[in-house]
Amino acid sequence: MTSKARSNFHLSLLFFIICFYKKYLFKNLIHTMQQVTVIGAGTMGNGITHVFAQNGFTVKMVDVQDAQLEKAIASITKNLGRQVEKGILTETQKNETLERISTINNIAKGVENADLVVEAATENIDLKLKIFKELDAHAPASAILATNTSSISITKIASVTMRPGKVIGMHFMNPVPVMKLVEIINGYATTKEVTEEIVALSKKLGKVPCVVNDYPGFIANKILMPMLNEAIISLYEGIAGVSEIDTIMKLGMAHPMGPLQLADFIGLDVCLSILQVLYNGYGNPKYAPCPLLVNMVAAGKLGVKSGEGFYTYTPGSKDLVVSVNFK
Repeated sequence: MTSKARSNFHLSLLFFIICFYKKYLFKNLIHTMQQVTVIGAGTMGNGITHVFAQNGFTVKMVDVQDAQLEKAIASITKNLGRQVEKGILTETQKNETLERISTINNIAKGVENADLVVEAATENIDLKLKIFKELDAHAPASAILATNTSSISITKIASVTMRPGKVIGMHFMNPVPVMKLVEIINGYATTKEVTEEIVALSKKLGKVPCVVNDYPGFIANKILMPMLNEAIISLYEGIAGVSEIDTIMKLGMAHPMGPLQLADFIGLDVCLSILQVLYNGYGNPKYAPCPLLVNMVAAGKLGVKSGEGFYTYTPGSKDLVVSVNFK
């Protein structure tokens, strides 16, 4: 064997060893990932915490407000109780799930040993960029940083970190313990290994992962929000009433909720924010928010969270009552 042939052989062998090691290491990362930190204890944050803890992960839930953390634990306990009543979990499994959850009001301490961080804070880009700078500074270099954003650019979020290849979107659906979908969004720099790891992890949680690329609204909201906006426009133009619009979509298109009820459930402020991201991102007038939606948000009529949107919501009642503004 010539000197050149030996050199080529050694290079090929080295390349094979590196590839094998990367695959071996990646497989073991999935099995050894145990410590998860969730940033935010709101509806999405407590739902994500619930699901990870239920599936055997140790979870730290972080929020700057202690009262919000207490409220989140109460919500998780209540939802686990419902699962026990339905026979999904045993009482022992419920208690074991709760034992895996701890709460903390300090990000730096909350992420110091994390294998994965899932940010589920308010859908505000300035806040998310600030959080990710802090996560990057305090989380281990090996940790993956995921965001539950429903529309904000993963690439932009990743750009404020020193690990853009380890930043990814992990968009859970509400209510997290019930909904199967996880929309996984690759940023411009997200590595293939990180994507594969998050796909495998989502399956371990009993979810169905769908991988998409980082463009305004991704897929879920790029398709959903124009539909909700068109329903609001139809109401605004007087083409049909609230009940009629929702009934047509429920009975005619087999939607579990009508678009106006769904907008209330999501939060009209969230819908407006996502439509603005779409409109600014694509520059296409079809994404322009309906003036009625803009006015309702300005008036504080945000849907379920405020007690009134297109419908009026009374605690303890499941009746759909159209708001007096649309009767």
